Amino acid sequence: MRHFSIKSNFRRTLCVGFAVATLSALALPAAQAQSYPNKPIKFVVPFSAGSATDSVGRIVAQAMSEAWGQPITIENKAGANGILGAEAVKAAPADGYTFLVTTSTTQAANVHLYRKLPYDPVKDFTPIGKMGETGFILMVNNDFPAKDMKEFVAYAKANPGKLAFGHGSSGSLVSAAMLTELAGLQTVNVPYKSIPPALTDLLGGQIQFAFADTGNAVSQMNGGRMRGLGVTTKKRAGKAPNVPPIGETVNGYNVSAWFGLMAPAGIPVDVQKKATATLMAVLAKPEIREKIQSVGIDLDVEDSATLAKTIDAEIKKWGGWVKTAGITPE
Repeated sequence: MRHFSIKSNFRRTLCVGFAVATLSALALPAAQAQSYPNKPIKFVVPFSAGSATDSVGRIVAQAMSEAWGQPITIENKAGANGILGAEAVKAAPADGYTFLVTTSTTQAANVHLYRKLPYDPVKDFTPIGKMGETGFILMVNNDFPAKDMKEFVAYAKANPGKLAFGHGSSGSLVSAAMLTELAGLQTVNVPYKSIPPALTDLLGGQIQFAFADTGNAVSQMNGGRMRGLGVTTKKRAGKAPNVPPIGETVNGYNVSAWFGLMAPAGIPVDVQKKATATLMAVLAKPEIREKIQSVGIDLDVEDSATLAKTIDAEIKKWGGWVKTAGITPE
């Protein structure tokens, strides 16, 4: 009997210990989410300072920093069409303290522009939310002979191989390549790490045209040094109502880009939910929406679950655009 009693007590102790351990494990995520964040956070921007991605990233970072009471630093890691920044976030700890200010370039277009992409845009990241969309505007110097899209196409056809365009993202590359393909032009492709340096060379006369995100394009047009001939979207941009859609001149033309926030794959579910809830809350504030729209980005907000579906659809859409543009993957 004594032997049986000892065995029963041992089993009882094991059961109690297991129950306590189980309850502790279940309570851990809730406690983690409750205390999160408790240290500085980093937003990795895969393009240079001054780009549209950088602008929206800084606006959202400041708002989320105020909401969380923790500093959020911006790290611009430009290069290789956003690949360097995406790789850095993929390799970061999945603890909710490193995020990627992502775009359709890093999460959709690059799948079709590179034969061996060093990351999987779906499996290697956790969606947090979508922030907005933008189009691109075809920019030329004020002394460029063409004054509208019809004149631009005619001039480019009359000067085959003499017009060089600069691009600093997949969106700007596809925009130019699709125009070249659909309008039957012969142009020269000049890559840059981001759009701002391409515009600098456009001002200097090293290239003849470039597709810039709406925010950068409007800044240059307002400065009086460049003209916008056409916007890549089907509708006119709110910040540039006088610039007509390129599709009005070139049939079948349409390109747009979007911006979102991602984390490395595997972050705790409760941390993901808290990050998404905070992002949705700051994007609902009128003053934040106004700031984002002021840099040429139209608000288009989606939560994590919706963004995950959007990315799947965008990968397919950009595949069609890249094919239409006649781009051969590197």
